[in-house]
Amino acid sequence: MSFDNETLTQDQAQSLRTSTKERHSRQTFYGWWVVLGSAVGLFWGVPISVYSFSVFFKPLMEEFHAGRAAVSLAYTLKLIAAALCAAPIGWLTDRYGPRRVILISTGIFGSLLLANRLFSGSIAQFYCFYVLLGFSVGGVGPIPYGSLVSHWFDRLRGLALGLTMLGIGLGAVIMPSLAQALIARFGWKTAYSILGASALLISGPVVGCLVKESSEELDLLGDGRTAKPTIADVAHGLTAREVWRSQDFWLMALAFTLVSASVQGCVVHMAPMLSDRNLGRQAAASGSSLIGAAVMIGRIGTGYLLDRTFAARLASILFALAALGVALLLLGSGQAVFAGALFVGLGLGAEVDLIPYLASRYFGLRDFGKVYSTLFAAFALAGALGPLIMGAGFDRTRSYSEPLSGFLVATVLGAILMSRLGPYRFRPPQPKDVCQ
Repeated sequence: MSFDNETLTQDQAQSLRTSTKERHSRQTFYGWWVVLGSAVGLFWGVPISVYSFSVFFKPLMEEFHAGRAAVSLAYTLKLIAAALCAAPIGWLTDRYGPRRVILISTGIFGSLLLANRLFSGSIAQFYCFYVLLGFSVGGVGPIPYGSLVSHWFDRLRGLALGLTMLGIGLGAVIMPSLAQALIARFGWKTAYSILGASALLISGPVVGCLVKESSEELDLLGDGRTAKPTIADVAHGLTAREVWRSQDFWLMALAFTLVSASVQGCVVHMAPMLSDRNLGRQAAASGSSLIGAAVMIGRIGTGYLLDRTFAARLASILFALAALGVALLLLGSGQAVFAGALFVGLGLGAEVDLIPYLASRYFGLRDFGKVYSTLFAAFALAGALGPLIMGAGFDRTRSYSEPLSGFLVATVLGAILMSRLGPYRFRPPQPKDVCQ
């Protein structure tokens, strides 16, 4: 009897130690440090080449004596390059891991920004500069970071992705005004160089210190799991070939394409659009920052709601709000225009969160990098066409009314398409599942 009591006591002690270890792992889960490092990396990536482009617009027109369509073409070429490299980035992320892809791409991206003067002799050279930025920015963008965070988190994947993409939202708020201040003080070339040096000296070291490949690397439990992830867990999902044959994939791709072209066309032309209404360049830059604030709200809010509601329904609502924003930019005046900018930014912020989350819930993590990069390529390619459509429409009619009308129809259609998605194939674990 004494032996049995001793055995029971040892079992209880072991159980207590295991419970304490798991509770401690949950309280200090390293995945949140990965989220922080990822947010810092995203802050010094996409916002520089996307959200700040609007305030470089008129200085570039003056530098190269070019029209709005010609300057928009640089941004379009960048996004086409980003779309073309999305699939290779996804493949490299699956093959070699996101950390290696991110660190190498950060070095290339920052170095290109530093070397911008080598591409400033003509607008054709500037096109080359932006194409190279497009090829490099994919490695410091949502594809590798989204893949990284999706593998660290399950039950709280939406929130984790939202906080990660908050780096882009904060950059969208801060970068336009920061870039405008640097341009006013030093000129556009030095402004790009300063931003490039910041990416190398701030983003690179922070990401290198904080970002780890997976919870297995640190012998930690993953979020939402009661045991360490196995190879079977990671392989759980559809193959890329199966995904590309599914109706849900094409509904998502078309919806993301329509909404991306619309909101990114508005974002890139927001500063000149507001400036044309006699608001002044600094006020126009503030309008771009307002979009960034909306993007930031969209990041956090969407991420929080994704863990608590059906993502396809949420996407439909948010895309409808983006349609309202486009309508206000088309028909509104005064404060209504700034409200339109807010709703457009909200739609853009939500879209970047929705792509990886929907991909993981409908198709799983088996070929996540390939699937996510394909959807992101559609998003990026459409985003490349949107600003060009806006610029060409303005140059032809001396007004943004015609392209904005088309974008209004596109965003409404995107909201309808999202409402047609079926239930999740790979649902998130419920609290009762985690506690078992």
